Amino acid sequence: MSVLDNWNQWKDFLGDRLHQAQNEGMNQEVISDIAYQVGDYLAKQVDPKNEQERILADLWSVATPEEQHAIANVMVKLVQNNGNS
Repeated sequence: MSVLDNWNQWKDFLGDRLHQAQNEGMNQEVISDIAYQVGDYLAKQVDPKNEQERILADLWSVATPEEQHAIANVMVKLVQNNGNS
């Protein structure tokens, strides 16, 4: 089963990766840019596996690039308190 199949597992996975990046000294601007790139890749290349991912994909598809950056930043905020690290 992929981490994309379950919303809570996906958030935990993202939270773990975020904490790793922060622990290695990655600044918020770089994290934000990577979050945008991941969101763009997922929206273009990966079929949503659950309702939450479908909503994000739908929002991403109608958003301007500025709004897409905002979505990515909100996802970072959402997961910053999740994860095991």
